[in-house]
Amino acid sequence: MDNFIVSARKYRPATFETVVGQQHITNTLKNAIKNNQLAQAFLFCGPRGVGKTTCARILAKTINCENLQPNGEACGVCSTCQSFQNGNSFNVHELDAASNNSVDDIRSLIEQVRIPPQGARYKVYIIDEVHMLSQAAFNAFLKTLEEPPHYAIFILATTEKHKILPTILSRCQIFDFNRISVDDMAHHLASIAQKESIKYEVDGLHIIAQKADGGLRDALSMFDQIVSFSDANVTYRSVIDNLNILDYDYYFSITDSLLGENTAKTLLCFDEILTKGFDGAHFISGLSEHFRNLLVTKDASTLKLLEVSEGIKAKYLQQSQAANVSFLLSAMNIANQCDLNYKLSKNQRLQVELALLKMCHLLSVFNLAATPLTVMPDNSGQLKKKPDTSAINSPQTGTINNEVPIMSDTPAIYTTTPKISEPVKEISGTVKETPVAEKPKTVFIPNLNGATTKIPSLKDLNAAQETIAEEEDPYQKGDAREDFSFDDFLKHWNTFAATVKAEGKMSLFTIFISEVPKMLKPYEFEVLVENKSQEKEFRDEKPPLLNYLRSTLKNYSIEVNTRIDEQVRVKRPYTSQEKYQYMAAKNPQLAELKKRFNLDFD
Repeated sequence: MDNFIVSARKYRPATFETVVGQQHITNTLKNAIKNNQLAQAFLFCGPRGVGKTTCARILAKTINCENLQPNGEACGVCSTCQSFQNGNSFNVHELDAASNNSVDDIRSLIEQVRIPPQGARYKVYIIDEVHMLSQAAFNAFLKTLEEPPHYAIFILATTEKHKILPTILSRCQIFDFNRISVDDMAHHLASIAQKESIKYEVDGLHIIAQKADGGLRDALSMFDQIVSFSDANVTYRSVIDNLNILDYDYYFSITDSLLGENTAKTLLCFDEILTKGFDGAHFISGLSEHFRNLLVTKDASTLKLLEVSEGIKAKYLQQSQAANVSFLLSAMNIANQCDLNYKLSKNQRLQVELALLKMCHLLSVFNLAATPLTVMPDNSGQLKKKPDTSAINSPQTGTINNEVPIMSDTPAIYTTTPKISEPVKEISGTVKETPVAEKPKTVFIPNLNGATTKIPSLKDLNAAQETIAEEEDPYQKGDAREDFSFDDFLKHWNTFAATVKAEGKMSLFTIFISEVPKMLKPYEFEVLVENKSQEKEFRDEKPPLLNYLRSTLKNYSIEVNTRIDEQVRVKRPYTSQEKYQYMAAKNPQLAELKKRFNLDFD
């Protein structure tokens, strides 16, 4: 039985034209040979398996060819070409610097350089993995490399250019080899498959080329392995099964589930991936790459960055139409954070599932944030969402003031939308509706859940209350004292506090939320402040506050006074650590919860 020769050796390029993906280097070398402008030393740099040693051998054979072709290629039939191809040329020497890296090895090489070539024009020395030479060996090689004999040419090859001394680099012509593109590798594999009468699918060859990561030798090694595995039938399925690659279909299916907000299908698909033996980190990294491919597919100018076969590219084009840019960017950010935290997590599966659940609800968050809604009470007392125009166009006859929390870093307060168009009783007992007031300008205060609550600005709120006061003559002209509960007072107090916050008066807002007002006697309240500065600031804001409280509660005997608190105040928690310690002091079980679930602060 004949000895098997791997494809990387059997189909190794013998001419510059057959070198794959390095045309910028081969054209330069051919022109230098034709114009007789060869340098004394060359340095070939680049990743593994991209053709550095191959180009060095082709260059060594070509410069000694006796019948050089017009296109700068060796003839391959002369005596020097034949001796080189048979491996018995006395004028080409290869040295592996990885195993011959001492000063003695370089001195032996220098001694050989003194011997002129035998029956050829040049004597070529190819030193592979030259970065493995020791410091002393580099220094011993410097003088010979700088001023070699006219017949000596050195070709150095390395994968780690940064490890070579600058004095060596300055004496060489440096050629940087590129990673071979996926398309070039796939075409080369297809040509080899045709020569070997091997059946193949284009998608399968593209997967091999992508897995090779720019190295053609790696691609040829995987190609030989899959040919043996699949009995000379290289299909897409055989490639992903043999190379343990996660199928594209999983990523397309996961993305469809995320866009459809189908959490159950998403989690089941991820469980199937884990069942097949794939690692969660490998999956989340591939999902990030999938989102990146969808993003570059949305623009025709970046479509060239998608290195997949035409069949897979069509799927990307179709799915990219359903995914907007905001979703893709947010999902990529979530996947990236999951990838960073994956190795540090004790429950790695939960880390990925949590990321997937966040992605599932991205579209809901976007839609909710894009549609401003006002929270209004319905007849049953439950909160429901209505467009903000309904609060102005239709009068509200109910008296229920439902509380709407404004979520922020400060302690929660409660607000309601003032009812401007409620019916008002006349003195005679009849009922008439007041005219609908002009719609006040509004500002948005964000909630943590993505919704927004509309709060009237302070200026417009006071104007609206003045309008109500003018319509309600019985309360303005007489000494109106309608009873109200302390809870009613707090609701309107918090409503006014929200308007203060919306106006940007944060120091005044702190006074409103620091202490709950105390009722000294009916209709008279007291607020504790910390210093005279706060007392003055509250005093300046007191007239509009009293105007608002008296008109809304329909009691013009309301008074709110301030008193400076002389006691030493406890420091309020502001940072996440301080808030946690404050809550843990009140509830010791919180510390146990933090320890059990391995929680940490944002």
